[in-house]
Amino acid sequence: MNVDDKVNSELFWILVVDAQSTMRQMIREAVSDLGYACLEATDGIEALEILAKETMDLVITDIAMPRLDGIALTQAIKEKYDSNVIVMTGMGGQFTYEAVIAKGASDFILKPIRIEELLVRIKRILRERIIIEERNRMEHALRESEQRYQELSITDDLTKLYNFRYLHEKLGTEIDRSRRYNRQISLLMLDVDNFKQYNDSFGHLEGDGVLIRLAEVIRSSLRRMDQACRYGGEEFVIILPETTGEQGYVIAERIREGIRQEAFTPAPGKVAQVTVSIGVAQLQPQEDMLHFIDRADKNMYAAKAAGKDKVIFT
Repeated sequence: MNVDDKVNSELFWILVVDAQSTMRQMIREAVSDLGYACLEATDGIEALEILAKETMDLVITDIAMPRLDGIALTQAIKEKYDSNVIVMTGMGGQFTYEAVIAKGASDFILKPIRIEELLVRIKRILRERIIIEERNRMEHALRESEQRYQELSITDDLTKLYNFRYLHEKLGTEIDRSRRYNRQISLLMLDVDNFKQYNDSFGHLEGDGVLIRLAEVIRSSLRRMDQACRYGGEEFVIILPETTGEQGYVIAERIREGIRQEAFTPAPGKVAQVTVSIGVAQLQPQEDMLHFIDRADKNMYAAKAAGKDKVIFT
């Protein structure tokens, strides 16, 4: 359906504001014949009361009205409501097109009005309104699409945690920040114990289920500022800004115990327990990112060598 078809077929709401009942009735009958819904108001105050309750696509208002005139009404509408305005007046010598448009009106027409001309102007404004709304919808959809693409590019498909690419970008930023403000930062390296054996026994689908549940436990154990990433396979890295190694150890123990308490049922009548080994490292002065990750990784392997299901911080 093209724009003109929409102008002719969609239901638009129009508010006619004029102190003269004959003028309101004439315009109302004309726009109703086009299939548009129409309400009436006798002055600007009554019009604002209607706008506070009803959404209007277009307001057609006279200028000379008691209590609140059409110029003040137009300004009030543009400040608060998403409605176009056509201003009418019989005092053409006192108002210019440019001055009325500057107050926020979409169009300006002199009385006595010709209904045919008014209807042409109404359709033009509604056509422009549809075009703007469609453009805004397309821009919103594009922004959502771009945001979704960005999220997908830094998110692990399986666990929905951040991926390896994001880890290096984020960790580098956090290391720079910790040095700039003289704040601590710690890192957790986590690996699922005996994961290959679990996969061999119950299949990769069940193994994927373990990783998904592990990611949920990790998320529930972290603060908002922390960032969890899937490093690869069954390994995960967690960035802990504003955190000492001792504090990181406490968080690691919370994650380790949370996983240990999970009961997995990889086969009918079979309950399995999964454990993790975690290495903790606190950033040292002048240490680069690769050495920082390497120390956390070595502590994780030390936890495995010590019997697994442990946290090691050195």
